Amino acid sequence: MTAPVRGTDEQSGRPQTAQHYTLAPVVGAPEGYVAPGMPGAPVAGYEPSATAERPGPSRRTGLATATAVGAMLLGAVAYGLAPLRAEDSIGWLAIAPAAAVAWPLGRLGGRSRVLPLLGALLAAGALFLGQLLIRSRELHPAAGTPLRAVLHDALTQWRADLRPLDLVFYGIALVGGFILTRRTATRS
Repeated sequence: MTAPVRGTDEQSGRPQTAQHYTLAPVVGAPEGYVAPGMPGAPVAGYEPSATAERPGPSRRTGLATATAVGAMLLGAVAYGLAPLRAEDSIGWLAIAPAAAVAWPLGRLGGRSRVLPLLGALLAAGALFLGQLLIRSRELHPAAGTPLRAVLHDALTQWRADLRPLDLVFYGIALVGGFILTRRTATRS
C-alpha cells in the first residue's frame, strides 16, 4: 500500500482540484465552510444564522375580518354621504368601498382562498348599505323618525329604483373586492 502524496486527494491519489464558489464565502465562516449549493458536507458544529429559519405565515383572519367589516361600514357611510348626486356618476364610486375592504383583508389576512370571496361580498355590502343611506337621506331628512320605518322606506325605495345599471355597479364592487383582496394579500 502506498501513502498518499502531499497535495493529493487521499482517497484516489489524484491532485486536488480548485474549489469554485458561485457565491463568495461568508466572512468569518469556520475553516472548511462550503458555500451553499456546492457539493460537500457542512463543518460539524457549524450553526447557520437565526435569519435562515423563517417563521411560517402568520394568518390573522379574525382581525382581518373585523377590520374589513369596519371598513365596509365606513365605506358605506362615505359612499352614502358623497357630495356627488348624479345617479350614474356615483355608481362608479363602487370601487372605493371595494378598495377600503380589500386592503385590510389582504394585508392582515394574508393569502387565503376564503378572503377574496369575503372581500367581494363585503364590497357589495358596502355598496348596498351606501345606497340605502342615500335613499334614507332623501326620504327622511328630519330626525325623530323611527329607525325601522326609515329602513323599510329606504329598502322599498331602493327596490323601486333598481335599474340594470345598478347591477353593473354591484358587479364592479364584487369583482373589485375579489381582485383587490387577492392583489393586496401578503405572504406573511
